[in-house]
Amino acid sequence: MATSNPAFSNSPAFSQSATKAIQWTKEPSAQELDELYARSAATPDDMGRMTYENTIQKTVLAFVVLLATAAVGWFVPALMIPAAIVGFVLALVNIFKKEPSPALILAYSGAQGLFVGGISMFFESAWPGIVTQAVIGTFAVVGVTLALFASGKIRASKRATQVFLVAMIGYAVFSLINMGLMIFGVTDSAFGLRSEPSPLFGIPWGVLIGVFVILLAAYSLVLDFDAVKTGVERGAPAKYGWTAAFGIMVTVIWLYLEILRLLAILRGE
Repeated sequence: MATSNPAFSNSPAFSQSATKAIQWTKEPSAQELDELYARSAATPDDMGRMTYENTIQKTVLAFVVLLATAAVGWFVPALMIPAAIVGFVLALVNIFKKEPSPALILAYSGAQGLFVGGISMFFESAWPGIVTQAVIGTFAVVGVTLALFASGKIRASKRATQVFLVAMIGYAVFSLINMGLMIFGVTDSAFGLRSEPSPLFGIPWGVLIGVFVILLAAYSLVLDFDAVKTGVERGAPAKYGWTAAFGIMVTVIWLYLEILRLLAILRGE
């Protein structure tokens, strides 16, 4: 199953057309075979292959960097805009690199941490306690999605992924239109069209769209986990664990920001 996350889609380790990661470059001799049989069994880690364990380690390290810089961004919110620009550039660089760069991925984590910390402080100032609620919500969605995926109760499918991609395009178009209306002063609401009441009992559009987008983010996590599973089963080189860490981080940050905005709309402007 192909993933829609660009962090994975450009990497051969997670492509359905990827060749096997472990191949003989030549026919082994009888002596080489004897030596191989005499050795103790090597683990994937010993062979420099991607495993769940070393992927988790890389992901945790990336999030530690993000949280550390988020603390800085919280106290220095003026860094939010520059960090957002730097983070966007680093995201593009990491997406289009064929092979992962740990330094660039950790740099992205640091920049995004400054941005997340700054914007979290902004929301917390307007709606006290909202950051704690958003963090709990993010942990809940990630935890439930991971548990369902690990138990095999939820899996990515071709049809669901196609629907997901169409929905993402629609959401991107809506977001661009909404941003344009806000920039040109067509709407003076804090969240643009999201603040407007819908025909459904007057519930703000932002609430309905927010719930829908959180479901999209949850499915994106499923695709990310599926990509990691593919990489491990194929014996991809361990360095691609950094690609997995980057992809999961992109999705989790998106999820957190969507939950943060949804809670703000629910609490009122």
